[in-house]
Amino acid sequence: MQEQIPNFLVEKLKKQYGEEETKKIIEGYSKKRPVTLRVNLLKVTTKQIEEQLKKEEIVYQKVSWSSEAYILENVTEKKIRTLNIYENGEIYLQSLSSMLPAIVLNPKPEENILDMAAAPGGKTTQLAALSQNKSLITACEKNKIRAERLKYNVEKQGANKVNVLIEDARNLSNYFSFDKILLDSPCSGSGTINLENQKFFTQELVTRSIKTQKQLLQKAISILKPGSQMVYSTCSILQEENEEQLKELISKKKVEIIPIDKKLFEGVPMLPTKIEGTLCVCPTNLYEGFFVAILRKEKKDNGNYI
Repeated sequence: MQEQIPNFLVEKLKKQYGEEETKKIIEGYSKKRPVTLRVNLLKVTTKQIEEQLKKEEIVYQKVSWSSEAYILENVTEKKIRTLNIYENGEIYLQSLSSMLPAIVLNPKPEENILDMAAAPGGKTTQLAALSQNKSLITACEKNKIRAERLKYNVEKQGANKVNVLIEDARNLSNYFSFDKILLDSPCSGSGTINLENQKFFTQELVTRSIKTQKQLLQKAISILKPGSQMVYSTCSILQEENEEQLKELISKKKVEIIPIDKKLFEGVPMLPTKIEGTLCVCPTNLYEGFFVAILRKEKKDNGNYI
């Protein structure tokens, strides 16, 4: 398997994680993951979905860290897409790792929340469900076609407090002000590589992603209310897209890290990180590689906001 992964990526991983962790990561790349889904509590209960899965003779298991997350053992996504529970927006097909950022952001009723790179809508609709449709969510997507897909999923999931904005989040006016921000940033996808997509992974992609991430982070900090929190996440496991992006903001005292309680995500395979309190999920047979951090916008020492 290693010879099929780009050499430059293998070398990056070895430099960052060492030989043993790199072996685990590459083994994780080779795994075919089962179908996973999130129950949409805006429309149904988990019990109702479990009854439907049993009726279809679909074997499932739950995960310890989310009552809405399910792993399906004997079915394909294609089959799930034919079921009424899918057609009716009662479930959402979503990887386990990608469910973590919204849970960590912990949306509350009446909070004004921005999802900066929202399409196709998995995390947007998850935020809506977690807040029982009581958060005010602005979902940004710059691509018109992807924005239409986002709108479709928002409506299908019954997320009726979501406003879809067809806009590059980097261009948002600084007059905006949000209580919380989710920046699930465009990235190289180094946590989600498999045999089918590895040929698209290039150093140029990493370099381009880093530039975009930096710009999005700067914008996010400028429109986040002082003292408020945001989540920065990527489906990359490279420090240059994750910890390195945050170190400059921390050193300039623009943000501080709010540690994530790892006990809340028992059973999730973790890689070591260079910033304490951040999470980096290791690719395995169940999980994609993923990075998650909570940032809080700082105040200046004299009491004035940055």
